[in-house]
Amino acid sequence: MSFGRLMEVYQFFWMFESHAQQRLAWQDAEEMRMARMRAEEQAAQQARAMLDANPSGSLGHAHLNDEDALIRSGLI
Repeated sequence: MSFGRLMEVYQFFWMFESHAQQRLAWQDAEEMRMARMRAEEQAAQQARAMLDANPSGSLGHAHLNDEDALIRSGLI
C-alpha cells in the first residue's frame, strides 16, 4: 500500500471523527443556550418576587406597612 493511499484512508476515517466532534459541539451549544434561557427566566422570576416583596418599588429602602405603597399596589 502506497503512502498516498494510506493517507486517503486515514483522512476518510478522520472525516467521520471530525463530524462526530462537530455534532458534540452543536449539542453542547444547544445545552448552553437552554441553560442560559433557564437562568435568565429564573433571574426574571427572582426580580419579580423581589418587587412583589417590596411593593414600594424601592428595593433596599422599603418600609414595612407603607400604606401609600400598599394602596398603590392594590393590596389595601
